[in-house]
Amino acid sequence: MTHINIAALEVGQVIGSTEFLLTRDSLVRYAGASGDFNQIHYRDDVAAAVGLPGVLAHGMLTMGAAVQVAVDWVGNAGSIVDYQVRFTKPVVVDSENGAVLVVTGKVGEIDAENHVVRIDLEAVFEENKVLGKAQARVQL
Repeated sequence: MTHINIAALEVGQVIGSTEFLLTRDSLVRYAGASGDFNQIHYRDDVAAAVGLPGVLAHGMLTMGAAVQVAVDWVGNAGSIVDYQVRFTKPVVVDSENGAVLVVTGKVGEIDAENHVVRIDLEAVFEENKVLGKAQARVQL
């Protein structure tokens, strides 16, 4: 049972905001956990050779970080019943400073009858939205 009162929610209401510092160490750890060892995620020379502006964070790492705002709000990852995003811009992870991803979640839609809330997530890196139409459906 969730602690959230669906009747008290309003469309547009901010449910949380978090900053994630992604470092090259983060990318190495994610690569090990996911099995995605594409060299664009850890080698500057390979990223440059294929025309990228630098080493990129894994898309799925960015996606996973973004949904954490909704998970923290609802308090149970199992309450996320659907989650979809479009990747719109890369997150370039600097070798020294990393990359700061800022994620904000807002109530996008309320289905009181079915106790489902759509959370719209905005993921921003260097003033650019890096995920489009990032939406998590949460079962309350």
